Amino acid sequence: MKIKNICCIGAGYVGGPTMAVIAQKNPDIKVTVVDINAARIAAWNDENLEKLPIYEPGLDKVVAEARGRNLFFTTEVDAAIEAADMIFISVNTPTKTYGQGKGMAADLKFIELCARQIARVAKTDKIVVEKSTLPVRTAQAIKSILHNTGNGVQFQILSNPEFLAEGTAVQDLMAPDRVLIGGEQTKEGLEAIQALVNVYSTWVPAENILTTNLWSSELSKLTANAFLAQRVSSINALSELCEVTGADVNEVAIAIGKDSRIGPKFLKASVGFGGSCFQKDILNLVYIAKSYGLHEVADYWEQVIIMNDYQKRRFASKIIQTLYNTISGKKIAFLGWAFKKDTNDTRESAAIYVADQLMEEQASIVVYDPKVTAQQMQSDLNYLNTRSEDSNSHYLTTVSDPHEACKDAHAIAVLTEWDEFKTYDWQKTYDAMKKPAFVFDGRGILDKEELETIGFQVYAIGK
Repeated sequence: MKIKNICCIGAGYVGGPTMAVIAQKNPDIKVTVVDINAARIAAWNDENLEKLPIYEPGLDKVVAEARGRNLFFTTEVDAAIEAADMIFISVNTPTKTYGQGKGMAADLKFIELCARQIARVAKTDKIVVEKSTLPVRTAQAIKSILHNTGNGVQFQILSNPEFLAEGTAVQDLMAPDRVLIGGEQTKEGLEAIQALVNVYSTWVPAENILTTNLWSSELSKLTANAFLAQRVSSINALSELCEVTGADVNEVAIAIGKDSRIGPKFLKASVGFGGSCFQKDILNLVYIAKSYGLHEVADYWEQVIIMNDYQKRRFASKIIQTLYNTISGKKIAFLGWAFKKDTNDTRESAAIYVADQLMEEQASIVVYDPKVTAQQMQSDLNYLNTRSEDSNSHYLTTVSDPHEACKDAHAIAVLTEWDEFKTYDWQKTYDAMKKPAFVFDGRGILDKEELETIGFQVYAIGK
């Protein structure tokens, strides 16, 4: 079948960029992105492309080409659902903060609400595509809701997980390692799979489009993120060993990365991984394993999270210990708040947890990040419920100038690997700081020897 009209529910980090590229590459398909968040939709429609709600290099150009031609952003959810041949569900699936599975299982309430809305509105047959990251066999629940509460129309459920890396999302969409499409292995299911294959095949080579059954597709997404996160935690586990033995974790990473069986990617020691996917997907995997009684499997994967949390605590503790075990009232400059460079996403950012630990010691934290707003930083801290909102705003402030952040600071902590941090006038920064001047490089991006020559006392992870 030929898809003429696509609706995507959810205008976030996945839905927005993915639909923009699909629209750009398929000018004959109308693509409508819907969201109940009116402010977000207004930002997607803003004439000033610098005000898009999501920062991704190159995204503004893609949106500029397709928006108003065959790419539309609206809050009119029902109308878009009714008109669509294919509906992507791309809503948030956070880790549960309540009830059974709290802190581990995925919260599927938004997915269920989407399914019930589609069932209520749809008057013609639809292909429903899971784009959100979901636990294995979620498609079964969606199918049950659609078939038992709908208007007698036929639904085919597909799993099409995203493998985007924030900061390179547009590049990943333009030239993906693979596009994975899972569906039921029936005549109708295979036809639905082919319909989605046709959408992607306008720009993705056929050999990079993989088709599987539903359950393999759902599990592949969780497994891919678990394997990548495992590598980060593995090198971070060795970083502390490097520090106490005199080894250099970067040299170790290069040495093992030259082994073609291992490869060099995701072997960068740091203050820890963040983002919306790694932790959430591993916890999801742990919960699924436990629910099937596979406790050894669950324990194995849970250790990846334990190691990541430890790395963040260890970094904060190093700052406290180095500053003579007292940081009360001391100014500590944070360079970076986003979980990685080239994105304004802060979900599970290491900076949040390092800041929280330092604020418990009553440190005064001043943050500079080129893309993250002060409002977002406060929201991240308030979500932890460690202290009152007033206390959070008292201990943490945000500035728009990195030199202002560092002026009169006792220490600088690099929490995001923004490229601009490497090019700063570090002599000027040193001159403006309290002495001794400390730098804690949580991302391994600065020249340690150069900074030490200037006069800084430098701590770099794994060295």
